[in-house]
Amino acid sequence: MYSEEQLYAIALRECNLIGDINFHKLVRAFGNAKEAWNNAKKNYSKIDGIGRKAVSDIGNPEHLKFAEKELKFCEKNTIKINLRHQQQLPRLLNECDDAPAILYQKGNFDDSKQKVSIVGTRNMTAYGKQFINQFFEASQSSDFISISGLALGIDKEVHEQSIHFQIPTTAVLAHGFHTLYPAKNKKLSEKIIETGGALFTEFNSSRKPDRENFIQRNRIVAGLSPSTIVVETAFGGGSISTATFANNYNREVFALPGKITDTHSQGCNHLIFQNKAIAISTIKDLIDLLGFNKAQTHIQDLFQHQEIAVQLTENQELIFRAIVDHPQITLDDLTGKISLSSHKILPVILELELLGKIKSFSGRQFIAI
Repeated sequence: MYSEEQLYAIALRECNLIGDINFHKLVRAFGNAKEAWNNAKKNYSKIDGIGRKAVSDIGNPEHLKFAEKELKFCEKNTIKINLRHQQQLPRLLNECDDAPAILYQKGNFDDSKQKVSIVGTRNMTAYGKQFINQFFEASQSSDFISISGLALGIDKEVHEQSIHFQIPTTAVLAHGFHTLYPAKNKKLSEKIIETGGALFTEFNSSRKPDRENFIQRNRIVAGLSPSTIVVETAFGGGSISTATFANNYNREVFALPGKITDTHSQGCNHLIFQNKAIAISTIKDLIDLLGFNKAQTHIQDLFQHQEIAVQLTENQELIFRAIVDHPQITLDDLTGKISLSSHKILPVILELELLGKIKSFSGRQFIAI
């Protein structure tokens, strides 16, 4: 059975100009969605940032009729309705200022497990595929949930490898549960639920997979996890938006570096260069940084973990020693301690990250590893 509050929450969220942030203001001011529905038009002036125009569509009976149909649709299709103002969203997502007011769910999501979001291009290469396979092989003994967007390419591979290694996986959709896009992944979506995973969407059954929905979807992919891994992406790829959301939420972002001539590594390399992502040097190091302490450490081929003696250049040695001597030093402080400008230091920082000598944090802080 669904509650009266869920009915009014759906109706309120359907109103023009009532997005997630305005919804949150209204329910915080009036106590719940039903009270906001009944009183917002009369008392909107009491709420900062809410004007007459914003509340003009509240109370429209058509939205209540839609909400009634939506509840029936959810009941027929075994869809759970999570309301943010009733603390029903996953904990990390709920911490985000722009978290969805309503999150529809199919399947199971164990919020007590560790989580990692993994995203990338639809045009996956053999390099990206190998990385994903070896990451899940190495981490299969860890108790975590993988999260991605059910797109073709990297997303699809993440969900499939999770299932193969019996790791629960969660897909976030860019449309309502009345459809499945892309249609090629319909069987995969069913397999995700059958194997103990979940499907999430903030969109009701009237919402199609419109272009703008995918960027909106990406903030949930980032918001659900403490860490996001970008496997492959070009400049301006959709995964860049996921990384940006994760950075804005103060979550860690990791990126798989590649050749500068490889189109689908250029976005990852740029994230690393801009200190918006930590370079992945080995899978073992990545798993350690994610906190998957029980993970297997047998990694093969391209992603082997081994100590390699590296002869640093003069500038690399100068910067590395400064970071060793001053853990978590900022870029500004680094320029003050050595006779190099920041635009000359940053390329060397990237080189040292690729060599596995240092790690960068948000705020352009660095430590030696």
